[in-house]
Amino acid sequence: MPLPPRWVRRIVLGPLVVALALFAATTIPLWLLLAAAASPLVPGRLRLLRLLWIGVVYLVWDAAALVTLFALWLASGFGWKVRSPAFQRAHYVLTGRFLRALFWQGRWALRVSIDVVGTDPDTAAPGRPEVVLCRHAGPGDSFILIQALVNWYDREPRIVLKDTLQWDPAIDVMLNRLPNRFIAPGRTPGDSIEAQIGHLATGLDDNDALVIFPEGGNFTPRRRIRAIERLRARGHAEMAARAENMRNVLAPQPGGMLAALDAAPDSGVIFVAHTGLDRMLTVADIWRELPMDKRLVMRFWSVPPEEVPSDREERIAWLYDWWARIDKWIETYRL
Repeated sequence: MPLPPRWVRRIVLGPLVVALALFAATTIPLWLLLAAAASPLVPGRLRLLRLLWIGVVYLVWDAAALVTLFALWLASGFGWKVRSPAFQRAHYVLTGRFLRALFWQGRWALRVSIDVVGTDPDTAAPGRPEVVLCRHAGPGDSFILIQALVNWYDREPRIVLKDTLQWDPAIDVMLNRLPNRFIAPGRTPGDSIEAQIGHLATGLDDNDALVIFPEGGNFTPRRRIRAIERLRARGHAEMAARAENMRNVLAPQPGGMLAALDAAPDSGVIFVAHTGLDRMLTVADIWRELPMDKRLVMRFWSVPPEEVPSDREERIAWLYDWWARIDKWIETYRL
């Protein structure tokens, strides 16, 4: 479904979410009673009750964020200074606080814990910009990564993400006010995706982190096969052969990484892998896995700028080497 114009999202979707949140908040006792009564009929420990609660929490969270963002817009002179350094910082602080609140509820209602193993980006790479390359698998991994960067490592991320996320009004407003790029592969007007990523990576400072998901979408077995077929169709037989040996990740698309490293040559690179969301590939999978009651594991590897290859072909091979390493790590840590 095509994304509606921005004015529709602001005038229709945003107020609609606030109205739905008010309705849900005022009628929540009734819904909780109904969910509690129906829970014994559904497999899982209070599944309906817990899912209803987290759904209402997310709706209210979205609405509260929209109201706060509207207040910031007013305070900035009806948007006049919303992109000034002070208001940009205010938006990052707001992002951190709202993510912290959301994850607190997630830990309580879904019983999810997140453990980080390996390099701590804050101690391994203090005071330098970073290009963050993360695998993409399962719903919510973007939230988890941004939560880690903003609240654990005090970074200000610039994110490359799909335009469909703008269906969420709070994400739409918040991330469009910060230096991020929403892209629609094959449908992005103007500059190429690589050019937009290069522009986004220009001027990274010591607490910035450019976040890219080189696979371009969540992992599924079908997407993995299609990615390998595309490589072969384009004459990249060696890359296709390497991708065939990786069973848990999609073949990475190097264009975004190359553009980012060219635009920010002094940046380090952080590779990120995670497990725990891998089995949530379809709506049926999500229903089966939620509430999760599980431990998610994240792994960071930090590479200093001097260890990043300078040649284009070497960088592509290097990216595939790292993706093969991530693939093996997933086999070891998959829950």
